[in-house]
This record gives sequence, C-alpha cells and structure tokens, in this order.
Amino acid sequence: MERVGVFVSVLQRAASRRGVLLMGVCNVTPDSFSDGGRYLSLDEARARVDELVKEGADAVDIGGESTRPGASPVPPEEQLARVLPVVRYASKLTTVSVDTTHPLVAEACLDAGACIVNDVSCGSDDALADVVARHRAAYILMHARGLQEKMRGFSAYPEAGYADVVVDVLREWRAAAERALARGVDPAGLVMDPGLGFAKSARQSADLLANVRKLSDEAGVPVLVGASRKSFLKLWDETAEPGERLGASVAAAVLAARTGAQLLRVHDVRATRQAIDLLRSMRWGDA
Repeated sequence: MERVGVFVSVLQRAASRRGVLLMGVCNVTPDSFSDGGRYLSLDEARARVDELVKEGADAVDIGGESTRPGASPVPPEEQLARVLPVVRYASKLTTVSVDTTHPLVAEACLDAGACIVNDVSCGSDDALADVVARHRAAYILMHARGLQEKMRGFSAYPEAGYADVVVDVLREWRAAAERALARGVDPAGLVMDPGLGFAKSARQSADLLANVRKLSDEAGVPVLVGASRKSFLKLWDETAEPGERLGASVAAAVLAARTGAQLLRVHDVRATRQAIDLLRSMRWGDA
C-alpha cells in the first residue's frame, strides 16, 4: 500500500477506536524545549519508541532538529545521523512521521519506512513538497511565520500581529496548502496544523485552541493539534515548567479532540489516552 493509503488507513482505525489519532513525540535532539537530551542515543530512542507504542500511540513523530524559539538549524547530515536509525526501527512497529523541513532528510526517512512528513515551516521549501509528492506520502503542513531561529521567545509575539488569528491562520495556511497541492502532494494525505506556539502569543494560541471546530470545518482536511507542554499553557499556571504542564496538556488534547481535531501530537500518550477513553465512554459528559 502506498504511504498515503497507509496513513488514511491508520487515521480511520484510530477514529473508529477513540475518535482521534494519537501521535507520540520522539525528539532525538539535545535541545528540544521539553525533552531535549533524553533520547539522544539509539538505545534511548528505541526505548522511547517502545514506550510510546506500548502506551497506545497510533503513530510516532521523530525529529532530529529542535523547533524551540531561537534554535539553530541542524545540517541534514546531522539530522539523519540522529533520526534515520530510529525511523528504521520505529517503522517496523508503527506508523512513522518525520519532523523535518529539509528535503534530503525527508527523502531518506521516507525511503527508510516513514509515511508522513511533518513540516513546521508552512511549506517554505517547495523542494520538500516535491519529495512528499514523489513518495506519495502524507504531509502535515503547520502554520508558521518565519524560521524558529528568528523567533524571539516562547509565546513572544505581538498581540497586534494578527487582525483575527483564526481567520489569518486559515488564509495563510490555505495559501501554503495550495502551493503544496500544485507540486503534486496528494490531498488525501494533507493535514492542517494551526501551529500553536509558532509565531503566536500565548493568547493567540489559546484562541486557536478554542476555535478548533472552525479550523476543522474550514480547512477541509484533518486537523492536528499539538498543544502538549507548550508555553502558552502557562496562561493557567504561570510558573509551570514544560514537565509540569501535564494537566493542561491533557485538558487541551481532550478539548481539541472533542471539537474536531482528528490528530493529537502529544508527549504523554498514556495520560491523554486515558482521559479521552474515559470521557468517550461517558459520551463526553453529555449523558
């Protein structure tokens, strides 16, 4: 089965099981904002993949370059040294997404068994879309403005930077999606990520989370929400460090799933799965 077909099948199975696909995070980086340095060795990364699969992840997103504000770009050769052995291992166990903006990294990882490319640059490099199209892979296209290395800080973005953050994000994302589709990306595998925390203030990210239904209705493709451990969650606990945001992360995931998100990118798969399964068994509290 081609890669898009694999993705669609996994998404449909996840939808029938709990209404949403859970994508676990495996960062093979020294400097990611939440878990940098924890899974640098191959043994550590393999153990992380095993953990995510055991906890109920439907897919695993593997990245070798931090996307925290101010992070320096990582050359493709170094990214591949970090992620390629992990992708080969994980693809034997589950559906794999590679978190990269570099065409060479995407190409090698798709060849190694990945089915999805997670592009946090909002389609800034047409060559990446070309790779996705050539491999008939799924494509998570995340809204962003500019490179992470030029972002000033966590949730540090002008409040006046958007006239209406939901309307503006949808418009800018659609423009990027149209470019990707024009390069041959299969629409069946296209996913919209509103990019919480990427060129957004904390309040702007919160507004997007509160409007997942509108995003889902208007994007015309499945929507992925990645709120896990992000800095905007400090709106509800201003001193909480990334590892101390579990409650807010799970609540954000549940809200997103209940209001139309079809994929959730999370660090804490078991806790998220438990919350969604419990609430769905109670008909989301409507019974």
